[in-house]
Amino acid sequence: MAETYEMIIKGATIVNHMGSFMGDVGVCGGKTVAIGSLDASSADEIIDATGLHLLPGVIDSQVHFREPGNVHKEDLESGSRAAVMGGVTAVFEMPNTNPLTTGADALNDKINRGRDRMWCDFAFYMGATAENAAGLAELELLDGCAGIKVFMGASTGDLLVAGDDDLREVLRHGRRRVAIHAEDEARMQEREHLKHSGGVHSHPVWRDDESAMLATKRIVALARECGRRVHVLHITTAEEMAFLAENKDIATVEVTPQHLTLSAPDAYDRLGTFAQQNPPIRDARHMPGLWQAALNGIVDVIATDHAPHTRAEKEAGYPNTPSGMPGVQTMMPVMLTHVAAGRMSLQRLVDLTSHGPNRIFNLRDKGLLAVGYDADYTLVDLKKQWTITHDWSVSRCGWTPFDGFKATGMPVGTIIRGRRVMWEGELAPKAHGAPIRFQETL
Repeated sequence: MAETYEMIIKGATIVNHMGSFMGDVGVCGGKTVAIGSLDASSADEIIDATGLHLLPGVIDSQVHFREPGNVHKEDLESGSRAAVMGGVTAVFEMPNTNPLTTGADALNDKINRGRDRMWCDFAFYMGATAENAAGLAELELLDGCAGIKVFMGASTGDLLVAGDDDLREVLRHGRRRVAIHAEDEARMQEREHLKHSGGVHSHPVWRDDESAMLATKRIVALARECGRRVHVLHITTAEEMAFLAENKDIATVEVTPQHLTLSAPDAYDRLGTFAQQNPPIRDARHMPGLWQAALNGIVDVIATDHAPHTRAEKEAGYPNTPSGMPGVQTMMPVMLTHVAAGRMSLQRLVDLTSHGPNRIFNLRDKGLLAVGYDADYTLVDLKKQWTITHDWSVSRCGWTPFDGFKATGMPVGTIIRGRRVMWEGELAPKAHGAPIRFQETL
């Protein structure tokens, strides 16, 4: 019997939980309602995706879009525009804005700023502090909250939760998985004098491997003591990956495209302070360990830690330069290039950018290309060879650390809840971003 749909995507190679296969997808009411051969069906909109791969919508679960407070270098509109240009359909945004996202009013303000203004769908992390710890169990259940974020190091003011007693207090209030920036503040303070010794090349020296390992071991021990699941962000060392492999029952793991792609000293030689981020780009000896962890299942998600700063800020001279780099727009081109080079299968990339976020964050409607889920899709041309440039970046900061990167694979279309938001480099006329729903907050 012929069916009628609002949208049919025809002739794509679908990559989802069932594998990789040729087929069509039918959409109604913003949901995926059919997967298979829909030759006998009709639709208001038919997209010919012959030669393209249709992936579940890519989710970047760590971005900093700077609004409110630092909109001269990014805001929710410009950051989400960069996301959809790179094939990303949803983002989790971080709490270190001004004011900090540490209460219900700040979270609701961000949601109101993002609704129908952001190009992709969104959730916002609630920042943990020593002062709001007792209220986190209620705050983490607010609509649009991605969960709780803890900065053990690399932060200042109220968002820095460095001591074990304060960390215990945070972990004891609530049930959802807590996202952790794991660098040991005490060790970094002891070594801070080293950052003056060799310019930006000293960045991974004073923020050394041990500062990361110490913090990761501490937070896993505290998580066990408090019976709380944690998600350890942007892991940079092979030793951390080996340790986390023994603690997968309580800790999930993130790695970034830049730590899989850039290494010291080359990145600092070429990019200078534009390669500066926290935790740092490290010596190349760590890269095989990161890649092995990404392939064998220790890593649960790839996310970018998109953290833009202006060129002028980055050119101020180390150590007076801020840490962070843009990445939400380049994640898929960079990772698809690794796929083309045989370093990772496309199926594994889909797991790390869609299925993994669905699993560990308990997403209600997203992260699967499956009947009943939001019609969020990333369409990619795996054969497209091109060069990433600063000019291609639409982030307000206007630059990318991957300028000149020879890419194989390009996002062609970004579809969110059944709407074409980006197609062949062109944006839709209007944004329709909306909050993400989580099973644990329903």
